[in-house]
Amino acid sequence: MNLIRRASAFLPQPIGFAFRSFKSFRFPGDSLNSSSSSALTHGVHVFQCPDAVGIVAKLSHCIASRGGNIFGADVFVPENKHVFYSRSEFIFDPVKWPREQMDEDFVRLSKMFNAMRSVIRVPDRDPRYNIAVLASKQDHCLVDLLHGWQDGRLPVDITCVISNHERGANTHVIRFLERHGIPYHHIQTTIQNKREGEILELVQNTQFLVLARYMQILSGNFLKSYGKDIINIHHGLLPSFKGGNPSKQAFDAGVKLIGATSHFVTEELDAGPIIEQMVERVSHRDNMQSFVQKSENLEKQCLAKAIKSYCELRVLPYEQNKTVVF
Repeated sequence: MNLIRRASAFLPQPIGFAFRSFKSFRFPGDSLNSSSSSALTHGVHVFQCPDAVGIVAKLSHCIASRGGNIFGADVFVPENKHVFYSRSEFIFDPVKWPREQMDEDFVRLSKMFNAMRSVIRVPDRDPRYNIAVLASKQDHCLVDLLHGWQDGRLPVDITCVISNHERGANTHVIRFLERHGIPYHHIQTTIQNKREGEILELVQNTQFLVLARYMQILSGNFLKSYGKDIINIHHGLLPSFKGGNPSKQAFDAGVKLIGATSHFVTEELDAGPIIEQMVERVSHRDNMQSFVQKSENLEKQCLAKAIKSYCELRVLPYEQNKTVVF
């Protein structure tokens, strides 16, 4: 549903920012005129609650009453589901609206609308998300995540890398990790002993986990014990080629589109809620090498985009096995 159309029925007049031209909205990094405070910073708020009249108005008034200015907002109200989703980006002066007060204001709104989810993030001031990366033998996704972290493209801090595959001291990955002080833990697993207790001890201080082509199945006990989100990358458009050597299966089948799927991990293998999917066209002109290269590039891009979307509070649970991705 169009946000402005939905908001116009409920917003009191004037609200200050709600009916400005979009040309007046400013994004992080834009220059501000001399009359604007140099201390303005960027905030994000996501909200999920039972649908009701006046939610947009109350959210808007909460931000505007503290001197904040919304420059982007998304609303999703699925038909006949009686649930409301929103994601708002705004700028504000943290001196005039301290974080403690912001938390109190949004908690008050949560109680007013019986919200199932209300999350605030101030990227410039809040700590980055701590993550651990689990990987097996293939390096392409792991290396891409490490470089994305190094370049600042991914708003995370990597606490450690865990692998069931041993890497030599002079490999690119190990040299990178040692140079940046990121621990590498080789935990050799077997069918009888996946050593999940050891892995759990290593990831206790993380906000979520990333499986960067980790070729081990995490048990239901592990998922329940960890209790937080785990993001995985799959080599195809789920459901797709399963089992060993999926690229060869797809190549031999003569597919014309290949894909990658990033999804949350659940107890059901490769069946968790999908966050992101990407596709690439292939043809009879591709050999096995170019086919695999295209597939790996998709996996890297798809996983990185899913992590970035998750950190930017763009991903919300929807129904039992779906997601809303703003």
